[in-house]
Amino acid sequence: MHWTKRIAACALPLCLGVATLAIGQAASASTDKASLRDWWKNAVIMEIYPRSFQDSNGDGIGDLNGITQRLDYLKSLGVDAIWLTPIYPSPQVDFGYDISDYQGIAPEYGTMADFDKLMAEANKRHIRVIMDMVMNHSSDKHKWFLESRASKKNPYRNWYVWKDGKGQTATDKGDVPNNWRSDFGGTAWEWDATTRQYWYHKFYTEQPDFNWNNPKVHQAFKDIIAFWLKKGVAGFRFDAITTLFEDPQWRDDDPVLDKSGQPVKGPDGLVELNDTRTNNLPEVHDVMQEMRASADKGFKPSSYPGTRVFIGETYLPNIAELAKQYGTAENPEFHLPMDTQILGINKMDAVAFRAKLNDVETGIGNNVPLLVFDNHDNPRIDARYGDGVHNEDIERVLATVLLASKGTALFYFGDELGMKTTPPERKEDVKDPVGRRMWPFYKGRDGERTPMQWDDSANAGFTTGTPWLPVPPTYTTVNAKAEEGKPDSLLTWYQKLIELKKTHAAFAEGNNLMLDQDNANVLSWLRQTHDGKQVLVSCNFTADAQTVNLSGGGVKRATAKTLLKSPGGSDPASLNSVQLPPFGVWIGEVE
Repeated sequence: MHWTKRIAACALPLCLGVATLAIGQAASASTDKASLRDWWKNAVIMEIYPRSFQDSNGDGIGDLNGITQRLDYLKSLGVDAIWLTPIYPSPQVDFGYDISDYQGIAPEYGTMADFDKLMAEANKRHIRVIMDMVMNHSSDKHKWFLESRASKKNPYRNWYVWKDGKGQTATDKGDVPNNWRSDFGGTAWEWDATTRQYWYHKFYTEQPDFNWNNPKVHQAFKDIIAFWLKKGVAGFRFDAITTLFEDPQWRDDDPVLDKSGQPVKGPDGLVELNDTRTNNLPEVHDVMQEMRASADKGFKPSSYPGTRVFIGETYLPNIAELAKQYGTAENPEFHLPMDTQILGINKMDAVAFRAKLNDVETGIGNNVPLLVFDNHDNPRIDARYGDGVHNEDIERVLATVLLASKGTALFYFGDELGMKTTPPERKEDVKDPVGRRMWPFYKGRDGERTPMQWDDSANAGFTTGTPWLPVPPTYTTVNAKAEEGKPDSLLTWYQKLIELKKTHAAFAEGNNLMLDQDNANVLSWLRQTHDGKQVLVSCNFTADAQTVNLSGGGVKRATAKTLLKSPGGSDPASLNSVQLPPFGVWIGEVE
């Protein structure tokens, strides 16, 4: 949600040759693990934007049956779980994040029977389904808000945040209660002429914020979570979760200051504001402890025993704040708060990556990291890290950092193909409301939400109709069918990395130890198990060939067997001299 902080389908599996066989064997070997309570600790999770994944009925909008048709692709890739962005009924002002019914399915995505079918088919393939949970706000068309807006005396009035205006009188609405701004631009307050108060909205006007000081809101969401747990979902990704509470004194936000102490102006010409009055207030921890305790009481459908995972959308300023989101052993909160520190680096900087990876290795105790580099709110990896010449090699490097590091990995659909960001060229083509409002300095999020590129047929195999967003012209060569079974394709690289993550003990359970830490060009690290198995990973962050010395620093021997290398890479005779091509990767097991 925080965009301002990070600026005809075939049901048959794709034939992935030998790579598929290897992944299939890995999946079979890990079947027993799939039912363990700690399934999520080394999991690979794909974010699916349902609207753009696969259309099954030709209306141009992806749907649940389309996802079901593509489950074999997900299994062949090695995915453990899929996170679905909201599929609930919604006016679609914010494409599902404005929810009008938390216990239903949006008709454009299908029916509850379609959801149940997706769950059943996913379970057969040992793929879990994670739902999006939006607790900060609802749609203004939700029955609760319609009631809240009807009268100041309505029982639902206190379910949302309402305030009088500054200087308000019986005939004058006064000014907005304070200077708080919506993350999507403009004031965060909207006047209601009927009840003569302002409602607060951290995001779009049509997304009024809940009042989390009301215990009835707490109970409502415990009931909603229980409803979906009983349906068998594997857990939830909690959207914009750090924004639940607001400053009880309703004080103005302070301006952002530059190094000289002067206010910083944004691209819209307005002074930028800190949002410390509306973000990451301590009461959020109390709510998440309460929700976690409620869920942990145990909804255990026989189809999928094990932990129900709580994932947090946690854009936080430092690792210390992220560590708090895990809670304590006595009062746990999130299993996996998102570590979005790397997501915001936006340049190939080995020093910055090393610092952030060291942070998460040393700063969250014994908790499990969840690294996130990409999602539906950010331009894709090519636009943030690519140089226009080595984009696929750069994407290979970032996939390696994501999947060969300790912990759980979350990636966005299409990253495994190298899908490109394709923003609209004209304002009239923009679908994302924030893009229309902020044009031209911000074009919205359409560019990273374009349909999945399955093959080189019309509309990339996404739909037989007119796609809701244009399919990028790159689909003729960048698509799943074109990349399947090709040894040097990005898709195959993802498959091999995921296979290593699942089957090699050093990747499944080993810690990270940074090596060659003064090297500004190459990021290298050691994965080591408790019984001494060692694997080395080295990633060149530059467009020039590099040679690194990986011996010493805890590495037991001077030789290693290559497990995976970039196209054009070589097998080192000694760890004293590991040669990496431009933006090259080498992974080896110490012998």
